[in-house]
Amino acid sequence: MTTVEKIGDVHVLVCAADGEPISGEAAALDLIGNAAYQGAQWVVVPAERLGDDFFRLSTRVAGDIVQKFVQYRVRLAVVGDVSRHTAASAALRDFVRECNRGHQTWFLRDLEEFRARLAGGGDAA
Repeated sequence: MTTVEKIGDVHVLVCAADGEPISGEAAALDLIGNAAYQGAQWVVVPAERLGDDFFRLSTRVAGDIVQKFVQYRVRLAVVGDVSRHTAASAALRDFVRECNRGHQTWFLRDLEEFRARLAGGGDAA
């Protein structure tokens, strides 16, 4: 189940932790379409909805999914503990760090951290 939440002036599509896995471009496009239909500029996805392939950069799953969000101008936030994955991969650690420096894709501990960053950082537009 997904819900739409308004944080400041920003509409955010928040995905539930217990939904279907987001394992590729088709699932990403479904989320992007849902976000567009609901008027959301951000989609928040719990890390547990992303399969292990997402966190192995050599599979290109993360790149393909993130690229779809960029292409359709919808921002993506992955919330949850990804430390198991980043501990095993320097490349993934670098990817997460670079994403968090930008305004398109963020990896954050939880929804509260997302809300705080969005409300305080001016990264809404």
